[in-house]
Amino acid sequence: MKKILIVDDSALMRRVLCDIIEQDKNLKVVDKATNGLEALEFIKKNSYDAVVLDVNMPKMNGLELLKELRKEKIAVRIMMASTDTREGAQTTLDALELGALDFVHKPDRALDCRGEEFTKNFLRTLNAVVNSNPPVFTKVFSREDSQNTKKIVELVKKKGAAVSGKQIVAIASSTGGPKSLQSVIPRLPENLDAPVVLVQHMPMGFTKSMAERLDSLSSMHVKEAEEGEEVRKGWVYIAQGGKHLNVVEKQGKSVIQYSDEPSREGVKPCANYMYESLIKSKYDEVVCVVLTGMGSDGTEGITNLKSKKKVHVISQDEQSCVVYGMPRSVKRAGLSDQVVALDQVAQEIILRVGVN
Repeated sequence: MKKILIVDDSALMRRVLCDIIEQDKNLKVVDKATNGLEALEFIKKNSYDAVVLDVNMPKMNGLELLKELRKEKIAVRIMMASTDTREGAQTTLDALELGALDFVHKPDRALDCRGEEFTKNFLRTLNAVVNSNPPVFTKVFSREDSQNTKKIVELVKKKGAAVSGKQIVAIASSTGGPKSLQSVIPRLPENLDAPVVLVQHMPMGFTKSMAERLDSLSSMHVKEAEEGEEVRKGWVYIAQGGKHLNVVEKQGKSVIQYSDEPSREGVKPCANYMYESLIKSKYDEVVCVVLTGMGSDGTEGITNLKSKKKVHVISQDEQSCVVYGMPRSVKRAGLSDQVVALDQVAQEIILRVGVN
C-alpha cells in the first residue's frame, strides 16, 4: 500500500482528492495538511510514497515548501495540483524546476474534480509519481555546459557528422520531461544541422510557457509549433498541449500540421503520431530521442517509422530517468541504437546530425 500526503487549504478539496485516491486499492491517504508549514512537519516526521501539493495556501505555499525541501535536501516525490491559467502554467513550471515530478490541472471548483476524465488522469499521474525515482537536486544549465557544447561542435566541424544527408530530430518525453529537457535543449547549438520537433505530454495552456522558458535558456530558437509553419534548422518546435503534432510535406516544404484524433496511449499530444507522420517526409534519416516518461508512447510510432525510413534511436538510461517507462519500452522492443545518460543526450544528437 502506497502512503500519500495531501496538502491543500480547502477542506472540500482534501475530501474530494482523498475519495479519488482511495478508488485505487494500492493507494492510501495517511495524512492531510492545510498548508506547506504543516506539510513540512509531516514530511520531517514521516515517510510518504508521494505528496499531492496545492500551490496557493496560507502560511507557506506550495512553491515555498518546495524551496524549503530543496534547501534541506529532503527528496520527496511530489505531484502538483495546478490551475490552467497562463500565470498558473508558469508557477507549475517553477514547481517542476524546484523538484516536483509532475502535475495535474485541477479545476477551480472541488466538485468538478469528480468527473471521470479528471479522476482517470489524476490516478494515472499519481501512480507514475509514486513509482518514479525520487527527485535529484541537479544544477541548472551552466557556463561549463556551454563550453562542453562548443568543444563537441568544434570536434564535429573537424571530423564531420556520423552520417550525411538531410536529418530531423524528433524527441518524446513525459513525466520528468519539462526539467529533463533543460539538460538537453540548451546544450544544442544554434547551428545544429537539423530541425527539432518535440512532443512533451502536457495539457493545453502549458506548452507555450515551457517553450518560452526553454527559449530563454537556449541557443536554438524554441517555440510552441503553429499550424502550417515550415520546419527549419536552428529551431525546436514543441507540440501544443491537447493536439497531435504531425510533420507533413507541402509544396516541397516540411510543415507542421495538427490533428485531432482521440488520445492514444492515454495522451494527447502523442509521440506515436509525430513519428508516423515522418514516414512520408523528405528526410534521409530521423533521429528519434526518447526521454523519461511513463507508459510506452513512441515505441509503436518508431517501429512503424523504422519499417519505411532510416532511423537512429537514442534512449535515456534508467539511472537518469525520473520514470523509466518510455525509454525502457523502446529498448525492450530492440529499437535503441544508443542508451545514454540524460546529460549525454545533446552531445549524441550533435555527433549524429552535425552542424552547419
